[in-house]
Amino acid sequence: MSTRQNNVIISEPNEDILTIACVNFRTDWGNKAKNFKRIKGFIRAAAKRGADIILFPEAALTGFDVEPEGKMHRMNAETIPGPSTVEIAKLTREYNIYVILGMPEKDKINPCILYNSAAIIGPTGVIGSYAKMHPPFDENRVYKKGEKPMLFDTVWGLIGVGICYDAYMFPELPRYYAARGARLFLHPTAFPKEGCWKDWYLNQIRARCLENMMFIATANLVGKEIINTYPGYSFIIGPGQEDHLYKIHAGPADEDSEEIIIATIDLAEADKVRNRWPLFTVGNIPDTPQWRPKQYMKMLKIIEEKTNFFKYE
Repeated sequence: MSTRQNNVIISEPNEDILTIACVNFRTDWGNKAKNFKRIKGFIRAAAKRGADIILFPEAALTGFDVEPEGKMHRMNAETIPGPSTVEIAKLTREYNIYVILGMPEKDKINPCILYNSAAIIGPTGVIGSYAKMHPPFDENRVYKKGEKPMLFDTVWGLIGVGICYDAYMFPELPRYYAARGARLFLHPTAFPKEGCWKDWYLNQIRARCLENMMFIATANLVGKEIINTYPGYSFIIGPGQEDHLYKIHAGPADEDSEEIIIATIDLAEADKVRNRWPLFTVGNIPDTPQWRPKQYMKMLKIIEEKTNFFKYE
C-alpha cells in the first residue's frame, strides 16, 4: 500500500471509489448509554445502505456542551481503546467498515487529563484517535490540546481527521494532510446555531476544499443541549471539475432533525484537479514550485524570534 521514493514514503491507494455516511446526531447530554445505543443503531443503518466510512459529530458519545467544571465529560471519558470503541469494533468487523466517533478521551497514563477526541475504528478493530489540536473557549477548562495530526491508511490511501475549530480557523492541518497525499478529510464538528452560522460553517469548509483540492465530509450535532442549539447541516463536498469550483455530493442535512446523508465519491476526481492545478509539484514551468514550505519555515522562524506567539506551542 506504500512505496518509498527518494527516501519519502508515498501512500498508493488501491481504490478510488468509496461511500461515506455523515450522521446528523442529536445527543441526550450526559446520557452516554442512551447515546451509545443510538450510535450503534445509526452504524447498522448506514452500513446496510452501503457506507464504507461512517462519520459522527464531535462529542457525539456524551454531548458537547461544557459546564464550568466539566464534570460530565470527566465522568464519561474513556481511554481509546476502551469499552465503547471495543464494542463498536465488533460492528466495524461485521460490516467491514470504518467509524469515526467524537468522544472525550481519557489519557492512558494520567486519567486526570482529557482530550476532545475522534476515535477511529476500522475492519481490523480500534485504529487509534485524533485529539483536537485547537480546542477553543470553554473547552480549555476540560481538555488538553492534542499534539499530533492523525492520518490512517486505507485501500483509498491516507485519510486525515480534524475536529471542528481545527478546520474553521487553522488551515495548516488540512494542508498538511493534502501534502501527505490525503484526498479525504473527515471533520466531526459541534457548530452551534448562532449569528451568521450558515455562511461561516459552509464557507470555511469550502475554503479548505478549494485550497487543498480534497474531499471533506463534515458531521454536525443537531438539537438543543444544555447551552447551545446545533443546526445539523452535515454535508460532503469535493473539488469541482471543469468550470465548477466545488461540488456538494450530499447534504446539507436537515437543520432540525437527525438524518444520515450518504454519497458515493470518486477520489480520483481530486487527483485530476491536483494535476491541473498542482500545489505540491513544480507544475508546467520548470523550477517554479507552487507550495513553498522552506519559505514558510523561514517566516515562522521570524515569528518565533520577533513575537511571543511560540510560547503557546
